[in-house]
Amino acid sequence: MPPARLRILKTSKLFIGGKFPRAESGRVLTAVDFLTGAHLAHYGQASVKDLRDAVAAARAAQGAWAAAAPSLRGQILYRAAEMIEGRMASLAAVISTTTGATAAAAEDEVAACADRLVYFAGWADKISAVFGSVNQVATSHFNFTVPEPTGVVAVLAPDRPSALGLIAAVAPVLVAGNTAVVVASDAFPLAAMELAEAFATSDLPAGVVNILTGKRAELVGTLASHLDINAVVDASDDPAHRTTLRLGAAGNLKRVHFRDATRQAGTDILDTVEMKTVWHPVSW
Repeated sequence: MPPARLRILKTSKLFIGGKFPRAESGRVLTAVDFLTGAHLAHYGQASVKDLRDAVAAARAAQGAWAAAAPSLRGQILYRAAEMIEGRMASLAAVISTTTGATAAAAEDEVAACADRLVYFAGWADKISAVFGSVNQVATSHFNFTVPEPTGVVAVLAPDRPSALGLIAAVAPVLVAGNTAVVVASDAFPLAAMELAEAFATSDLPAGVVNILTGKRAELVGTLASHLDINAVVDASDDPAHRTTLRLGAAGNLKRVHFRDATRQAGTDILDTVEMKTVWHPVSW
């Protein structure tokens, strides 16, 4: 008989600046099978230092991402959807084993993740046309209102659905030209790291999406008070987090939006854009 061997558990790392660093503190947590309680994998427990590194990476990437042609942003998000579709089996397996979803339900969730990215990819070159305007004024000026990205946006992903909830919250943020720092589900973080691997092999520039795992309660206060985070989208549905975000954001006037975990609406893009009005004198 061949000798018995121990199964090698995967250790998922953080996703910051297009790379997969270990948690700064060296701390890891254990993900378990929802039904049996068996250990599935280890994953990094992000610290405040990791969060600050993720914000710095997002800020460094934001200018170029915002300046990219809208059609190019749409193509890149479409490519990310392709990569998620290609990882259907592995991502569905992670969702099923960690959340207890049936295999069919898990595959449906992965398909919905890809579809949601395609939906928002289609918005990329339509945002200005739909939400911008040419305004009538009483003086000899052209007056335009155009939507521009807010900047760096923190996203709190929900526990359920662990994959689709993350995509639903982050897709409208990215398509507008913002970059994102995502804090994954506390309870079911492995799906987020599977998505990170899909993003890493897509065309998304490094730093456009950064994903942290660990304990949201350790990070949410810093998210609210960090002066280089311009907005927060909270899909966690946690009353304590909502209070922390409201109190922390009051000191720096950042936007805070609370989002349903699976909502799909083009108007969600407006949560993380600023309307810029430009006056230009008429010359004949």
